[in-house]
Amino acid sequence: MYRYDSFDQQFVDERVAHFRSQTERYLAGELSEDEFLQLRLRNGLYIQRLAPMLRVAVPYGTLSSRQLRMLAHIARHYDRGYGHLSTRQNMQFNWPELAEVPDILADLATVQMHAIQTSGNCIRNVTADEFAGVAADEAVDPRPYCELIRQWSTSHPEFDWLPRKFKIAISGAANDRAAVNVHDIGLLARRQDGETVFDILAGGGLGRTPVIGSLIREALPVHHLLTYLEAIMRVYNRYGRRDNKYKARIKILVRAMTAEGFKAQVDEEWSHLQDSPSTLADDEVARMVAHFEPPAYAERPDAAATLAADRLRTADFARWVRHNVSPHKQTGYAIVTLSTKETGTPPGDVSDRQMEAVADWAQAYGFGEIRISHQQNFVLPDVGQDQLYALWQAARAERLATSNQDLATDIICCPGGDYCSLANAKSIPVAEAIQAQLEDTDYLHDLGELDINISGCMNACGHHHVGHIGILGVDKKGREYYQVSIGGHAGNEASIGQIIGPSFFRDDVPTVIRRIFDVYLTRRLENESFLHCFRRIGVEPFKVEVYAKAA
Repeated sequence: MYRYDSFDQQFVDERVAHFRSQTERYLAGELSEDEFLQLRLRNGLYIQRLAPMLRVAVPYGTLSSRQLRMLAHIARHYDRGYGHLSTRQNMQFNWPELAEVPDILADLATVQMHAIQTSGNCIRNVTADEFAGVAADEAVDPRPYCELIRQWSTSHPEFDWLPRKFKIAISGAANDRAAVNVHDIGLLARRQDGETVFDILAGGGLGRTPVIGSLIREALPVHHLLTYLEAIMRVYNRYGRRDNKYKARIKILVRAMTAEGFKAQVDEEWSHLQDSPSTLADDEVARMVAHFEPPAYAERPDAAATLAADRLRTADFARWVRHNVSPHKQTGYAIVTLSTKETGTPPGDVSDRQMEAVADWAQAYGFGEIRISHQQNFVLPDVGQDQLYALWQAARAERLATSNQDLATDIICCPGGDYCSLANAKSIPVAEAIQAQLEDTDYLHDLGELDINISGCMNACGHHHVGHIGILGVDKKGREYYQVSIGGHAGNEASIGQIIGPSFFRDDVPTVIRRIFDVYLTRRLENESFLHCFRRIGVEPFKVEVYAKAA
């Protein structure tokens, strides 16, 4: 993983000192609320419903054991003993004291971490496939290019005050696990004639106007990556609306210009930039790629046989391997997803003790590296197949071994009205109610791969638009109601879910979801997934079942 050089460290240390001074001035009454607003947002600090919330950057979801132990320390000493894994691969703390935030940032800086640009109208944390560098289906490791974009975009003077927040995601695998189709810019890295090239999508996004991104460039050579991104950003910065924040995202601009018109503007801008100083030299690309060279994997000739024998020990372990262990490109190794979705626990919430345990396991069973997934889980990228049984036992003891990756209880869920001042409704109780009715393991596994995503408001932090089943909290005269959509998908062949009809009161949501399951189980073909079944039969059978019985 990337390690700071002296410039990086000095930059972050100075940023901490600046924010400490700004916070002290604000608390002393020398800065107004409006003056402090943009200063705190640029350092990841929100004022939520009940307390400040600090969002810590985890670039492309990758962190070390040492860094995760620091996050555990912050949870213990500055918060209430836990943190929250976000859908953008960051860590959030919901209860810090405002006066102590500079101290938190100073502690983060000692382990090469920060909260810079995790909020505000700027380029946010660049996200990637949580299996980057190790996935068996990967053609290009996206992490070096995420890091190049991170360094280029951090405090970029031209793009520090955009019309709205801006999000970039990169995938380099056959299976898109980074949701590139629903980002402001999505990059698909691949190999062509022995070289790394990028297919570039622009104008995707969720929120009030969910849109699938448009392909505007194919096979862009790697050395043009930053100059082409700069051209996109310049066109957006020039023409993006600033008079209406609801129409300020790049997706609105691309729709207004049409994808062809937007591409023409970008190409015109790029004609002046493609040989500018931002052009990536071969040695700079090689330098960054070297930061992400594979670790020194050991030969594990008996690992597969050991795993096969271990799977016979207990059905619970075999089930966990089937669902939470993914193929690794290195023989004898596996990728492990540690689920945070045990029923009764808010999705994505992890305690300081669990963080410490995961940090220990990353060293004991890997090379000291951890990932945060878009599904709000931890990932250990390099576990020997012969070590999986021991890891599973340890994870069970810490309540991180629920066998539900990509199943219906692996719910993506924003903090909702329990914490967020923007939310119209609570998300966490709905997630828990759905999980509770799926405790029958056989029924859960019979449903198969099925994504349920929940957002407490139209900002769509729970990515409800791209859930196979999406749930959106809405407010009706002070009461919490929930709108349900089906057929969304964030990966290959991405799609936006279709709303099935009028919203439901909170207590009715689990029953509605169960009726949707019933339609699927009744109408599916042999081995047909929920998403494929929906695409074959359409929304109408689900609508009829849900509303006929509701009436």
